[in-house]
Amino acid sequence: MCIFVQESLSYVKIDLEKYCKDKDFEVCAITIHFNAKSACTVAIYRDPTGNFDLFISKLDTVLRKLYTVTTEYIFCGDINIDYLVGSDRKSQLEALLKTYNLTSVVNFPTRTYKHSATAIDNIFNDISKMGNYSICPIINGLSDHDAQSITLISFNLRPPSKKCMLIRKINEHTINDFLNKLSYETWDIISSTDDINKIFNAFLDSYLKIFYSSFLLKRVNINKKQKLDYFRNFNVL
Repeated sequence: MCIFVQESLSYVKIDLEKYCKDKDFEVCAITIHFNAKSACTVAIYRDPTGNFDLFISKLDTVLRKLYTVTTEYIFCGDINIDYLVGSDRKSQLEALLKTYNLTSVVNFPTRTYKHSATAIDNIFNDISKMGNYSICPIINGLSDHDAQSITLISFNLRPPSKKCMLIRKINEHTINDFLNKLSYETWDIISSTDDINKIFNAFLDSYLKIFYSSFLLKRVNINKKQKLDYFRNFNVL
């Protein structure tokens, strides 16, 4: 089993090697972090000759280890249980997955051989959280199994747009620094001319240089409530 992930995404590999048993239960998983959510993708394989009871037991153990209410889950893989027909094994697997609110979303054949068509590859997710999706087969000619492609339409992988603003921190410390710098200013440039416009511009230029050096600009991410608080306290200029 393997999972390929786009390099631009933030993800963490989950070590599930101790739960793997050749043919009975093979598994790998990653957690992808984006926006305010996390999505756990788990790939599983069960050989048709494997021990089914052991598969169910190990799957339950892995689900309990991984499950949190704040994480979205996608389970996929070749489980060799035909979801196009009813069976005891299908019922057992469905009963286990329903306890974690996971539902099969593949409703078409994934393997066609001579005169038979089965859905032994599947994808399971929480349709109450990720119900807006589309799924289709991909006939690739590389295997007797077709691939399945799922698009989670309501799952936005783009990072959230952050509102930011420039602020000047005005507090007791920065005010004292400002007043101290003003006290050392000689204002010689003001007395160097009788032109009132030049005097004003010279004064303003000196004053603003001191002001900007004491109350430095800082770019911060901010929400609407914080923005209002800043204005109320006269901390944004």
